Amino acid sequence: MTRRRLLGLAALVAALLVATGAVVTTRLVADRPAAPAAGPSTTPPAAPTPAPTTASPTPPPGADLKGPLNLLLVGVDTRVSIPGWEPHADAVLLLHVPAGLDRAYLFSLPRDLVVDIPAYPKARYPGGRTKLTHAMSYGSRVPGDKRNPSTAQGYELLRATVSRYTGLRIDAGAVITFGGFDKLVDTLGGVDLYVDQRVASRHRRPDGTMRTLRGGGYIGPQMVYEKGTRHLTGWQALDYARQRYTAGGDYTRQRHQQQLLRALARKIVEQGTARDPQRVEQVVAALGKTLVYAGGGRQLIDFAYALGGVPADRLTLVVLPGAGVSSGGAYRGEQLKPLGRDFLTALRGGRVDAFLTANPSLRVKN
Repeated sequence: MTRRRLLGLAALVAALLVATGAVVTTRLVADRPAAPAAGPSTTPPAAPTPAPTTASPTPPPGADLKGPLNLLLVGVDTRVSIPGWEPHADAVLLLHVPAGLDRAYLFSLPRDLVVDIPAYPKARYPGGRTKLTHAMSYGSRVPGDKRNPSTAQGYELLRATVSRYTGLRIDAGAVITFGGFDKLVDTLGGVDLYVDQRVASRHRRPDGTMRTLRGGGYIGPQMVYEKGTRHLTGWQALDYARQRYTAGGDYTRQRHQQQLLRALARKIVEQGTARDPQRVEQVVAALGKTLVYAGGGRQLIDFAYALGGVPADRLTLVVLPGAGVSSGGAYRGEQLKPLGRDFLTALRGGRVDAFLTANPSLRVKN
């Protein structure tokens, strides 16, 4: 398979790890952490790329990458206008590609999932049990420099926390902030998305301007996304995917975020963006300073090539059921229900297809 035939999941990876303007800061992290404490790793180390010789041509990029692969995609709530504001992991998604690299599964972990966060000496964090979203903020702290938290450090601690909880080794990842997301969608000409339930925006008016914040709440006319297939502009796509004050709460928002990412992947495939290096460069140039990319050992094209054989219709969206956790009558966070935890066990054991066949309710249909 040549570069020009990269399809399906390669487009998704390209969208998220390089061309997604959901990015103010994007980090491709290909150095691999130590084996997690929560279970066996499902990702054996990739064989080293053989050195080219005069007798044989240089292998294509990523040809040595083998499955399973796990990519951690993080949407960060960061308020760059506030000095010292620590980034919070507002969305935590995992893309799992089994051995064979012929299909993929995208699922989310609740931002308020109660987890054990390991100690992180770089930030002088001693470790503790709290909400998953805080791993990013605790890890971002730079001793002696409170005004400039490090998103890269925050991601490092979040990655270690997710790896420990799921038992999966993370092979690569992206940190994505909201700043340039609407710009990306507009550059692509908008996105077509099936809105699966009526959603009223907490933040935006119908014309896209921000609603007035007064007394701890928003007032004024609201943008409403009615059920059905809709063509969304950049600000609409971002606004829709951010809403969690809906029926189903944050679990509904997780589903909507996954649906939006799949719709973006389809858009990129339709336009041939991922197969056209010049088009990718145009998108990246349009994003300007809202996109910062850093590689560490593995480049995007390595993963794009390795995942190029995944058909677009073999990306399965999975929702993991959860429930609230209380202590002394006070809300403490979220936990996965046994079915959600069993999914992770099946994933580690390479039995995810059989598990989803037996539990079809976990599949997101639209």
